[in-house]
Formats: sequence, C-alpha cells, structure tokens
Amino acid sequence: MTEGTGAPAGAHRVIFQHIPHPRILERRKHKPVKIADQATGINGRIALVITAVVGTMWCAYAFAVLALVVLPQATSSPLLLVQWISQTFIQLVMLSILMVGQNIQGRAADKRAQDTYSDAEAILHECLQLQTHLQAQDQVLDDLVSRLGKVAPQGT
Repeated sequence: MTEGTGAPAGAHRVIFQHIPHPRILERRKHKPVKIADQATGINGRIALVITAVVGTMWCAYAFAVLALVVLPQATSSPLLLVQWISQTFIQLVMLSILMVGQNIQGRAADKRAQDTYSDAEAILHECLQLQTHLQAQDQVLDDLVSRLGKVAPQGT
C-alpha cells in the first residue's frame, strides 16, 4: 500500500472518471437534417417534387411567356392591365422566382447544417484527445508522487 493513499504501491489513482454525454451516442446515429428529410409520406414527397419543378427559372420563363400571350387583350383597358400585372404576371412569374430563391436559401441552410455538424465532430475529436492527454498526465503525476514518496517518506 502507498502510504496515505490506501492504494496498492504502483497503482494508478483515478482522480477523474469521464462520463460521456448521452448526446454523443445519439449524434453518431443521426446526420444533420436536410430539407429533403422533412418530406414525410407520399404527400410530402409529391409536394417536394412539384416545388423542385416549379421552383426553377425555366418554369418562371415559361410562365412569363404564357402571361405575355394574353398581354394584348389586357391592354384594351386600364383595369384589365392592372389585373393582368397583379393576377397573371406577378403571381405566375414571381412565384417561381421566389421559389428559386427559397431553394437556394434551403441549400445554403443545408450546407451550414453540415458545416456545423462537421465542426462539432472536430471539436468532439479534439476534446477526446485532450481527455487522453490529461489521463497520460495523471499517470505521470501519479508516478512522480509515488517516486517522491519513496525518496522522502512522509512525516520527516
């Protein structure tokens, strides 16, 4: 026994017991959530496909052409022209353009989520390395205390 510690001579004293956070194990099971992961069921998948098709600039161009087909009739009166601008052109064309912007923002959000996840992975790895380093230092300090105890017995 090492004097004053109650531990056998040469035994490593454990002064810290690492208890991993439950989120670490949970995190390993899941990757960051992406927009496509949110579509659940057949209705969600159909809506996602339609959104992907309508939310393209090609669809906006097609809607613009379609709206321009009826423009000559809309110019026959100021009221029809206002209705054409607000109800036809803006609703058809701007809807698609706004959806393109939302799709771009969604992809950016997915990238940020992946980057945050990767950063958290790196930080966790560094923390685990630090823990290993500290355990090695604990062992060296224990060995040093043990050697000093042999050279200079306590109480003298």
